[in-house]
Amino acid sequence: DTVRRLVEAGIPVMGHIGLTPQSVNQLGGYRVQGKSTKAAVELMEDARALEEAGAYAIVLELVPTELGDLVTQRVSIPTIGIGAGGGCDGQVQVFHDLLGLYTEFVPRHAGRYAALAEVISQAVATYAADVRDRTFPTEKESYPMSRAVRDELTGQLADRPQSGPR
Repeated sequence: DTVRRLVEAGIPVMGHIGLTPQSVNQLGGYRVQGKSTKAAVELMEDARALEEAGAYAIVLELVPTELGDLVTQRVSIPTIGIGAGGGCDGQVQVFHDLLGLYTEFVPRHAGRYAALAEVISQAVATYAADVRDRTFPTEKESYPMSRAVRDELTGQLADRPQSGPR
């Protein structure tokens, strides 16, 4: 009903079935959904209901490959898989997984195309050290003020009291 009302109001809706991260606690954690016949039938019915309500596409997250294939074959709107096999019409990945930003846990379905966690960590540590050591910013990364403006500003501030020492 909500999807139908949104679509009727002119708001495009992309459905999302399978693992829905906002409901992860009710689903028993980050687990594959639709593994039993009953659960798979319910997800298939959800997909059809989303289609009938006017959703323009459906994200299938963490469902068995075969279920992703079946949903894709039986609905007329595009399916976008994330851990739903290669039979979906398109694929999406969390960019943190794609870029290797997490090191402790890598989902099975995640395609890692880089390992940037170490690179980013080292870059941030180097930056912090440069700031602490006052080697950044240098003149190259700074914007000078004209001498005339600086002199005029200094003259205007001379009559004003200064705050205490830093």
